[in-house]
Amino acid sequence: MSRFGDFETLCHQVPSYPWCNLFYHQLQFHNSSVFVSPSNNATSAPVGVNPECGTLRVGFDNSLGNVANIVICGISIIFVTVLIIWTSRRKAAVGRVELRLFLILYLLTLPLQLITTGSFLEQGSTALTAISAVHAGLVATTFWTLLGNGLISTQLVEDGTLSSLIPFGFFTLAFFIATTYIALDVGFTFTAVFGPSNPPQNLSSIPLFVLTSIWPGAAAILYFCLMLYVVLGILNEVRPIWYYILAAVLFVLSQLDYFLLSKVICKGTSAKIDGSFVATFLETAAVGVLYLAWRSITEGEHYFAVILSVAYTSAPDGRGMLRTALRGVQARPLDLVALQWSKVAPFGTNMQALRLGRWQML
Repeated sequence: MSRFGDFETLCHQVPSYPWCNLFYHQLQFHNSSVFVSPSNNATSAPVGVNPECGTLRVGFDNSLGNVANIVICGISIIFVTVLIIWTSRRKAAVGRVELRLFLILYLLTLPLQLITTGSFLEQGSTALTAISAVHAGLVATTFWTLLGNGLISTQLVEDGTLSSLIPFGFFTLAFFIATTYIALDVGFTFTAVFGPSNPPQNLSSIPLFVLTSIWPGAAAILYFCLMLYVVLGILNEVRPIWYYILAAVLFVLSQLDYFLLSKVICKGTSAKIDGSFVATFLETAAVGVLYLAWRSITEGEHYFAVILSVAYTSAPDGRGMLRTALRGVQARPLDLVALQWSKVAPFGTNMQALRLGRWQML
C-alpha cells in the first residue's frame, strides 16, 4: 500500500515521470532485484521504474525517444524566449524584473525536461541522475518565482528595488539549492537522510515528494488567490481576471493529462509517444496567458495604478508628477482621463498612487 511520499505508483503508472530517474539510480546500487522488464535492461529502459508503458531509449527497437514531447519542448523554448524579449522591452511595467526571472527559469526547465523525459540517456547513468536532480531544483524554484510574482503584485514592497529583489533572490537561491541537494541525495544516496527508500521498492522520499508534487500545486493556488485580490480588490478590474482563470484551467488540464491521460496515449500508440507532449503544450500555453494577464494589468485601455515611492513635495503640480512617473520611459498618452494623488493604505504612508487612464506604454 502506498504511503505519503512514495513514488512507486507514479513511477509505475505515469510515463515519462522525470523524478523516477533518481530512484532508478538509487535502486541500481541498493536493490537491483526490484527491476523487471522493461526496466531490468538499463541500456534500453524507458523513463520510470518498471513502468506499465514507456518509450524505449533512442535507437532500441526503432525508438525515436519521446519524440512528440521533444518537438513541443523545442517549440516552447522559442515561444518563451520571445516572451522574455517582450517582457524586457516593457521597462516601465510593474514586476518586470520578477516576471522575467520566472520566464527564464521556466525556459531553463524545458531543455532539462527534454533530456530527462526524452529517453536519450541510459537509465541509471550519472549524467541522467544529476540532470534530473537539477531539473527538480529548477521546477521547485520556478514555482517559488511564480508565487513571488504574486506577492510583488500586491506592492507591499516596491518591485525592482533592493527591498524586493534581495528577499526574492534569496528564496529563489534557497529553493534551488535545497531541492537540488535533496534530489541528488535521493539519487546518489550520499547520506542516509533522504535515501535509500525503506523498503526499496516503495521509492519513498517525503521531502522530494513535497517539493516536486505538493509545492507546485500549492504555489499555483496561492498565486491565483493573490492575483484575484490584486485585480479585484486593488485595481477594481474584472477583465484581467479572465486571463488568470484561463491560465489556471490550462494548468489543471496539463496535470490531468500528465497523470491520467498520458498512459492511455502511450498504450494507444504502442509506446511510441505518451501524453507528456500535451502537458508541456498546455503548461507553456498557461505561461503565455500569464504574460497576457500581466500585460493587461500594467498596460491597456483601463485605469491602472503606477506605484511611486515619492513624497508629496517631489512634484509641485500635476505635470511635475507626470514627468516623475514617466522619467526614462517612452510613453504616448492616448487619452489622459484622470490624474490625482491618493494614499494607498496597504503600501504605507510613504507610498502614493498616480492614477492614469488609458495609457499605452511603448
